[in-house]
Amino acid sequence: MPAKVTGPEQVAKFFTDLDHPLKDALQRIREIILSSDKTITEHVKWKAPSFCHNGDDRVTCNMYRDGSILLIFHRGAKVKDSKGKGHLIDDPTGLLEWPADDRATLKLTSLDDVNEKQSVLKKLVKLWIAAA
Repeated sequence: MPAKVTGPEQVAKFFTDLDHPLKDALQRIREIILSSDKTITEHVKWKAPSFCHNGDDRVTCNMYRDGSILLIFHRGAKVKDSKGKGHLIDDPTGLLEWPADDRATLKLTSLDDVNEKQSVLKKLVKLWIAAA
């Protein structure tokens, strides 16, 4: 029986096989997210990299054919009660879109866009991990 593939091995294979105009941007996003908290782990979910804290998915990538990347900040697959509490974090950047109080998104469109928002992205990941 073959050994189980680790999360980082899944992500490495994902990048080896990836043919997308924003591959470099996605690799940079990966570096930024992993460097924002040493306890963050990674694997492939929804056919893209996903980043976990304490085994729960917290930030998942979604790549679009239009050449954009959507980062989905969430609280994992299991529904958690958050009704009436407002947004999970106070977004000091104003960049997050909020489809639900416990789910936010950030759209990135290029490697330059990712690099310009590097410190903001790192801050949002830290806030999300702390709150989720």
